[in-house]
Amino acid sequence: MTTVNAPGVPGISDGELVSTNPATGELAGRFPVADADAVGRAVGRAREAAQWWAGLGNAGRRSRLLRWRALLANRITELAELSHLETGKPVADAVVEAFSAIDHLDWAARNAKRVLGPRRMRSRLVVAEFSARLEYRPYGVVGMIAPWNYPVLTPLGAFGYALAAGNAVLLKPSEYTPAVGQWLVDTFAEIVPEQPVLQAVHGLGDVGAALCRSGVDKIAFTGSTRTAKKVMAACAETLTPLVVEAGGKDAVIVDDDADLDAAAEACVWGALTNAGQTCIGIERAYVTASVYDAFVDKVVAKAGRLTVGPDGTDLGPITMPDQIATIRRHIEDAIDRGGRAVLGGPEAVRPPYVHPTVLVDVPEEADAVREETFGPTLTISRVTDAEEALRRANAVRYGLGGAVFGRRRAAEIAGRMRSGMTAINSTLTFVGMPTLPFGGIGDSGFGRIHGADGLREFARSKAVTRRRGPSLLPAMTFERTPAQVERIVKAAKILYGR
Repeated sequence: MTTVNAPGVPGISDGELVSTNPATGELAGRFPVADADAVGRAVGRAREAAQWWAGLGNAGRRSRLLRWRALLANRITELAELSHLETGKPVADAVVEAFSAIDHLDWAARNAKRVLGPRRMRSRLVVAEFSARLEYRPYGVVGMIAPWNYPVLTPLGAFGYALAAGNAVLLKPSEYTPAVGQWLVDTFAEIVPEQPVLQAVHGLGDVGAALCRSGVDKIAFTGSTRTAKKVMAACAETLTPLVVEAGGKDAVIVDDDADLDAAAEACVWGALTNAGQTCIGIERAYVTASVYDAFVDKVVAKAGRLTVGPDGTDLGPITMPDQIATIRRHIEDAIDRGGRAVLGGPEAVRPPYVHPTVLVDVPEEADAVREETFGPTLTISRVTDAEEALRRANAVRYGLGGAVFGRRRAAEIAGRMRSGMTAINSTLTFVGMPTLPFGGIGDSGFGRIHGADGLREFARSKAVTRRRGPSLLPAMTFERTPAQVERIVKAAKILYGR
């Protein structure tokens, strides 16, 4: 089967997935397409590799992961240029993404033993004759369905932790970025040639579905909410557990006492980096009336200076060409409902690019406010105070990230924002913190990657008890006497009855 597609649209030719640059159509790579049988064989290889990898222990895995980290750091420019070729994102953005991914890998490798190592747990009176121990064991084989917008950071922020926890990984890169995914697999194999601990399977959505049904022990998924529901349905057939990071519609709240220059700069970055193709990107701003006009002026001035194009620019093309129609629809719907474009507008949509667009006076029921746009757009709304801003920010079904700018009440407002992560006086910064968990609530998903929670996400907890002496209050036996039961009753009243 052969399909001929526009630049950036994945095509299949002679059994190979063809990846091209979304702006120029330049070939990024060709990769054999897997079917369900091929996925099954890969899982079989991963089973044997997982036993070997787990058997290395924390020290053996740590040394190899740190050597891979060094390889990635020394070849960071090569990786960034490949990401630029395949996604169109500016090389500078790709370097920042790769650096953050390397930092996450370093943290996971160095901290897996501390987080997942066995530990003694305290016993309690009714079972005082037993010691308690908590252990963490790897799942075995983890399947990763990765996105295209951050093809280095997002997968590594999940499967890097899975590897550190002792699992083998089967990576299904996005069909829009198979070259980057395969590059990661190939460089890992340079460091770990003994077993296929990290493999890739390529193809369209049917390959992801096959992975969900392949018998892997856990799935890590990042992508749209709609696709996440399909993944969940497939995993439900075999009760395969999964962690989901889905869409977002993140908001920033700018209070009366915010540093407006800092807020505008951070908001422009949070909204427009990677051409707005960021799950935790800022798509809505709620600004108190006293600083609204000044904030809008500063955002428009900063966003208006950004350059758009194929090379050496601030914003590259829209990586997934089909997304352009959604971006255009959201802009036009906002204007049709009475909104105004103070920067950009419908004419900003110039495929394969979309220029920065700032919209004001947009009703809350507009698609640009309620649905994920995933493009370089931002709606800015005037509110009476931070309480109104918080109500509006929390009124969508997503709950991934967010930000608050202010001094006196910023921390309190951030704590009440309905989101998995919130930045104070910055945007997106939590994604770069390997010590922090990353994930959302509501339609933004569940479970966590990154940090200690991210390591535990890819390990099974195992509780172990061991008798260490005779029972003082025999409870877990049919041999207990009425007198012993009476002692248990007295102990309950003394300990907990007041």
